[in-house]
Parts: sequence; C-alpha cells; structure tokens
Amino acid sequence: MCPSGRSEVAGSLKIRPAFQVLDTDRDGKISLDDLRTFYAGFNGAGATEEDMGSMISVADSNRNGFVEFDEFEQVLGCTIKSGGGFMEDVFRVMDRDGDGKVGFDDLKSYMSWAGLYSSDDDIWAMIRLGGGDGKGVGYDGMLKILSVELS
Repeated sequence: MCPSGRSEVAGSLKIRPAFQVLDTDRDGKISLDDLRTFYAGFNGAGATEEDMGSMISVADSNRNGFVEFDEFEQVLGCTIKSGGGFMEDVFRVMDRDGDGKVGFDDLKSYMSWAGLYSSDDDIWAMIRLGGGDGKGVGYDGMLKILSVELS
C-alpha cells in the first residue's frame, strides 16, 4: 500500500543499490544523519531538515525513527510508479556538473564520495550497462545502473 492509500504492485523492483546509496553509514537503515550526508552532495541545494524529517516520517511505518529496507521498498515502489521524484534527486546528486548526464567523472566522483572504490574500467562498464554513450547516461540509464527495473 502506498502512503497515498493507493495499492500498487512494485513488481520486480530491484532497489537494494538505491537503498545502499542512502544508507551512508552502512548500518542497514536510513537515518536522518544518512539523509544529511546524502543531501550534502547537492552543494546547498538539497533538502531542508524539515524535508528530510518528512521523508523519514512518511516511510517509517513502524515509527522507530529509521527507514529499513522493507519500508524503503514500499515507498520507493510507489514513488517510481508515480514519477520517481526520489530517484531524480539521486540522479541530480550524481550529475555533479549539471549537464543532464552522469558521465565518467560524475560517476567516479560520486563512487569515491560514497566510499565505493571503482576502477576506471568499472566506471566505464557501469556507463555501458546504463546504455550510455561516451558522454554518460541519462536518468533512465542511471536507473539501469542502480538496477531499478520498472517491470
């Protein structure tokens, strides 16, 4: 059930990598501190404290102050089906130069910032996986890289 009250079937969404991007301290749950760290990548144009608190509140169905994977999966499945606002934020963080594509330098920089070592070959393989050209991948390609499938 989506927070809006609409029931949606998430299908075969594979969203674990997106969860791991947000779980910056790798403790298996998304906290307010994790969101602060994530949105720091927006260079001041990210979410406010109130926005981040609302995100946690909407997803935190067991009211423990954190978003566990099953809660994330439920909310993100609804978000993707209705337009993908959250994943668009992830894309904007990764698109450091703001050109509408996540290119080699963007992805390399983001992976390093997230503490995920990736060789140059790994980065190029991810871009190819996303169907990118020599300049990078757009939003749909980034969903492929993160293994977020809409089927």
